[in-house]
Amino acid sequence: VAKLCVCDLLVAQCDVNCCCDPDCSAADFSLFTTCSVPIVTGDSHLCSQKAATYSLDVEADPPERIVKLIDQVNPSVFCIHATNYKQALSFSSPEIPTSENFDQLLKQFGSASFSAEPDSWNMNTDAQNPSDANETCRYKYGVPIQTVDAFLRLPSPVVSSWCSDVNPAGFLVNQATKCTRSVSVEKCGNIQAVSMLFYINSSILAKLYEFVFQVNITVQSIVVQSLNGMRTLLNGSDVLRLPLILDELCINIVLGVSYHITYTDAGEIIEAAASFVLGAINKEVLSIQQSFEISFTQVNTKPVPLSGNPGYVVGLPIRAGFRPQGYPFHVEILFAALVLNTNKYSQLTILQSTSNQDCLAAQGTRTPILFGYNMISGCKLRITADMKCQPLTQTLLDLLKGQSFPEYVASFGNSQAQDVLDWVPITHLHTSEQRIYNTFQSSCQIPVSLEIEVKWTKYGSLVNPQARIVNVTATITTTTAKQLPSGRERTIPIISSVVFTDSSSPAEPGYKAWPTINAKLPFDFFFPFV
Repeated sequence: VAKLCVCDLLVAQCDVNCCCDPDCSAADFSLFTTCSVPIVTGDSHLCSQKAATYSLDVEADPPERIVKLIDQVNPSVFCIHATNYKQALSFSSPEIPTSENFDQLLKQFGSASFSAEPDSWNMNTDAQNPSDANETCRYKYGVPIQTVDAFLRLPSPVVSSWCSDVNPAGFLVNQATKCTRSVSVEKCGNIQAVSMLFYINSSILAKLYEFVFQVNITVQSIVVQSLNGMRTLLNGSDVLRLPLILDELCINIVLGVSYHITYTDAGEIIEAAASFVLGAINKEVLSIQQSFEISFTQVNTKPVPLSGNPGYVVGLPIRAGFRPQGYPFHVEILFAALVLNTNKYSQLTILQSTSNQDCLAAQGTRTPILFGYNMISGCKLRITADMKCQPLTQTLLDLLKGQSFPEYVASFGNSQAQDVLDWVPITHLHTSEQRIYNTFQSSCQIPVSLEIEVKWTKYGSLVNPQARIVNVTATITTTTAKQLPSGRERTIPIISSVVFTDSSSPAEPGYKAWPTINAKLPFDFFFPFV
């Protein structure tokens, strides 16, 4: 580790603040302000790791660098005790092209993408002799979904944007990919990857290594897309539509495939369906973009929509729920639709404004709170002298909070019910206004507004920060209403509001904040990469 230096970027020159740079002299170190890389470690998977720490002694005259070699203990239960497989410690030397092997190397590596399938995917039924059939034959998370001939393929880009057909679909791993496929009208009938048959012609093994139980992939729906992008859902999905050349067009080519797998809690696949988007190309088209997706649903359960993965996505509903007596949470999802009459899903919602602005008519009409959207709504309540304080107070609380206000909010868009620490409790506050309405025979505290503040922060990498909710506060504001003369009426405004506050930590004192760059990169900045 003493020879490793990740900040040594300049050849035969000293890198500023790179304390491990061998090109730097003692005079250079005396000018450093900090060590950009304070610690260098080897393989983080080892149980015992060597580490080199770098620091500056600013009290010395002149300041000097301090280097220490220490032994670190990996706190993880799963670690590598010894690296006794020497071949894994370095890359194998590539084969040098010669006149004798050039054609072979070109055939192997000359295409847009290349891969070598592991021997474990070439299933040999004679070699499989599991001691515990129930445990060995069940699918587990991430295991490639096996088919009769190999595995269920989910094409994806590898090095470039071109499609590679050797990407296996992992069990319970929801994926969505897009890639580019080279096509031509003259050869569209011979390109397997643009045909529906390529994606449904192989049966899936219901259990690992057992060829007796097979699940056929059925066609769930077919959507046809015209040249101008208009899409039409076909009534019959049982007809196999193969690519066909018609009037200098190639029709029925696959633009998108969406798999949906149904499984049991025992890790057995019982149903597989595919939805297709078919399109057409003309002679001017040399490539198309294909999209692929796969999702999983356990039998006898409803799929749970997410509001992000993991962080929240702006515009998607905030997921909320409540904890019944016992454990764990009872999770409800905030669907992007209005919940009328009752708030039966325990959603984090606010009052929805109506055209007539009548609070009593709007009772039960709610709208979901969407992440990142500040919202305000309200209505007007007409109060008469014969109204009773207690029933009116309860009516206004139900109007502002709904009939079942949730207790917890998911901190991430994909938080699961069993992950207790991923749920943020809603803090309830009460404030009182100084306004006094002459309404009742004696003073009465009535709620007039509900203010919900959602504090969130950027979580994770600076390159791809994820939105995480850290605090939710619901504040009920009440006001005092006093006696109103007989026959008189008064109108009181009732208001609900939602405010989102970014509470991400600012830059530490003494450090410059991240610069804001308003510039457009050249179109070929990343060439040849995408």
